[in-house]
Amino acid sequence: MAVLVAATAAADSPAADALSALAPPRTRIEKRRPTWISVPLRFLLPTVIFAAWWIGSATGALSPQVLAGPPKVWSAFTELLGSGQLADFAAASFTRAALGVALGVGGGLLLGLAAGLSSLGEELVDSTMQIVRAVPFLALVPLFIAWFGIDELYKVLLIAVATIAPMYAYTYLGVRNVDRKVVEAARGFGLRGPRLVLEVILPSALPGILMALRVCLSISITGLIAAEQVGTTEGVGYLVTLAQEYNRTDYMVLCVVLYAVLGLVFDGLVRIAERFGMPWRRQVAIR
Repeated sequence: MAVLVAATAAADSPAADALSALAPPRTRIEKRRPTWISVPLRFLLPTVIFAAWWIGSATGALSPQVLAGPPKVWSAFTELLGSGQLADFAAASFTRAALGVALGVGGGLLLGLAAGLSSLGEELVDSTMQIVRAVPFLALVPLFIAWFGIDELYKVLLIAVATIAPMYAYTYLGVRNVDRKVVEAARGFGLRGPRLVLEVILPSALPGILMALRVCLSISITGLIAAEQVGTTEGVGYLVTLAQEYNRTDYMVLCVVLYAVLGLVFDGLVRIAERFGMPWRRQVAIR
């Protein structure tokens, strides 16, 4: 009996040593970087680029005919702001972009849901949307001018066509990638039809949809530039045309800055939507 107990203790000793060597599991606590560090880090690279631009223009390394310096761009900004043209041009461009994005994103979302949820919807919609996605929207500018004229309708529809295909593709993939087990579990609890789509499928596909929205907003800037080059008397694109005609590099740089600000506003809106719609995403990043 004593021999058996000793053998058992000898057999258990490696396992006991291995268990004692294991560290107890640690509870993951989210450590957020302080705001006074995080905010300067976001502006670090733009600040370096701006400083290099300023130094290059001040030392003469950058010719004013090639790239106007920050003081001249600031003078152009105050000139347009004082005359009231800057506010009118920015408001006109923002309105066109917002209407076009709303139309394109709404249509792409509905078509993506139809193709993702139903094989019949995919058969009816997918081939047409792949054609739209393959055709560069800039190639449609002459046709749209011939069909819709050069008024606001042409500009809004061009932006809508530019954004509908990315929204459709991301929504379709997001819906098709929803875990089937989650859908079956929801059906087991009695969810059917619109409630299943709104309460289970759409929230599961939300990361892809918001990424599509970010892509669409970026593409809308390109569509806005193309749309405002023709038949426009107000807007940032019209300001670009004037700058080209009079060779005002300060106006050109100012237009680039305005488009960048518009893109940052759109990106900020998507980030806010992500924070409220997907609060768990903040815990994924490795800090």
